[in-house]
Amino acid sequence: MLAEWLKAHHRKKTKQRQGNKGALTFPIFQNFIFIHLNFHHTGIHTHTHTATTHQNSSKQVNKLHNFVFQSEYCSIAATLLLEQPKRIILARRLVLSNICFSLYFIWLASSRCDEFSTGTECLGYIERIMSRLNKNKSTCGDGSANNESSASGITSERDSHLDHEIAQLTKLRSSPHVLLSRVIPGRKRLPTSTVRMLVGREGNFSGRGRFSSADGCHVLSRYLPTKGPSIVDQMKSRAYVSQFSADGSLFIAGFQGSHIRIYDVDRGWKVKKDISARNLRWTITDSSLSPDQLYLVYASMSPIIHIVTVGSATTESIANVTEIHYGLNFSSDEDDDEFGIFSIKFSTDGRELVAGTSDSSICVYDLEADKLSLRIPAHQSDVNTVCFADESGHLIYSGSDDSFCKVWDRRCFVTKGQPAGILMGHLEGITFIDSRGDGRYLISNGKDQTTKLWDIRKMSSNAINLGLGDDEWDYRWMDYPEYARNLKHPHDQSLATYKGHSVLRTLVRCYFSPSYSTGQKYIYTGSSDSSVYIYDLVSGAQIAKLDHHEAPVRDCSWHPFYPMMISSAWDGDIVRWEFPGSDGSDKAPDRPNKRERRIRRRNLIYL
Repeated sequence: MLAEWLKAHHRKKTKQRQGNKGALTFPIFQNFIFIHLNFHHTGIHTHTHTATTHQNSSKQVNKLHNFVFQSEYCSIAATLLLEQPKRIILARRLVLSNICFSLYFIWLASSRCDEFSTGTECLGYIERIMSRLNKNKSTCGDGSANNESSASGITSERDSHLDHEIAQLTKLRSSPHVLLSRVIPGRKRLPTSTVRMLVGREGNFSGRGRFSSADGCHVLSRYLPTKGPSIVDQMKSRAYVSQFSADGSLFIAGFQGSHIRIYDVDRGWKVKKDISARNLRWTITDSSLSPDQLYLVYASMSPIIHIVTVGSATTESIANVTEIHYGLNFSSDEDDDEFGIFSIKFSTDGRELVAGTSDSSICVYDLEADKLSLRIPAHQSDVNTVCFADESGHLIYSGSDDSFCKVWDRRCFVTKGQPAGILMGHLEGITFIDSRGDGRYLISNGKDQTTKLWDIRKMSSNAINLGLGDDEWDYRWMDYPEYARNLKHPHDQSLATYKGHSVLRTLVRCYFSPSYSTGQKYIYTGSSDSSVYIYDLVSGAQIAKLDHHEAPVRDCSWHPFYPMMISSAWDGDIVRWEFPGSDGSDKAPDRPNKRERRIRRRNLIYL
């Protein structure tokens, strides 16, 4: 009887609201609890009403309708469905006010609702949500607007802020997100299929109506660039450098034959500019593109670094016979011997360059003042790699043949003259360092045939060098001794070690996978055995091995947004790897084998 009366009452109220534009309707069930939270400037007032009789139900329904449609409060209606207790659907209509915030929840009481064991626990969770909103009410604004145009702008800003806040707060306790994994009774946690996530997005199961950045990374990280190879270019000299620009529109490749080529990725990999390096010694050891993508610097075994303009897409000729290559001198008056530069990097703001040299030093060049601003005698051997830790430019990482990673804080270097800390763990020299960009984590490639993950919070002030003790071993033409592959540093401070690739013949480079498309879930590296290796950052498992080249792969680069990777090797080949099917071809996929069909059926069952 009660259910029939509620349905009839709901139909009556619906007819009364006909013509009321934007009216919201709510499903009325047999048992429900209204949790009314008014968030005033003076505090939080909580009222809980349980509908048990016809009269009480009628009063609460009327109270809900009057509050949502007539009040000037900022109201958000949310429904936790009985059949699917873990899903929260947020109403899209927000009535904004300059007075205060309030949140309306309808919680359907059910023994199947396993998110909260008691009603008190549910109320506590909602109060935490409201406290978060209270902290940000100043951001959303509580003053009156001066005119209608400014009021509309403020309203739009509030709407966007509240939508983001609620999206973050309504994930409940699922860790990871309920859409990303699923626990099946009697089985281990299985990853959610992409189809399931797409269904959840279209059904608005998460309440956001879209993928969060974490969800997007989770989906894109499954599409590894393993299809290939596709030849981009072939040169007659060794390739030493290959890197995408920050936006992925340009690709730079440097060769031993004094050539640096800039490719336009968006125009079919056409050569945008072919730069002939000046005063080259031995080879192009490194290059770096400015953040605005207007200038390129390149280094060789010389203290002079050259800077050249990239040029525009309307350049009539790709040759630069008459173009000026401006030289930046990294040597000082006190330098008696000339040195080479192994590594060069632009700062995030494009105002400085940091370089690692063969005379064991780190140099910082001020481009605005056009002079060397800092020179640090950093290591006991060649500094093979340097990079900025984050966007601030205060922290610098360096790696050397003395087997140490060092962290330098420029804010206190003038007074202390010492590194902020030292990271020990490699048994041999370090060939490359890549920062995660957060000022905390980094990875390094070592001549002990390993890649290591570091956290600078574990660094120490003392350095203990424990190499092989074999002065006759040289990685440039000798294999790594078998007895040394199982040796470990007794004071290893690294978080994880990745093995499988080979770091011989040249300074092989390693990187974090892109943040946008993979969430930096992987580590990838070149190898002297002519392959590219991809490792899982957490488990350390080898995810993929890309084979094509016939010579050591010194450098490789993952596109910042697409499932695409470029590898360059000493055989002169520039090779593109993509995700199967990303080329848009209409070729039908191969028929899955028996095991793949069984896995697909299982995923459909639990979709």
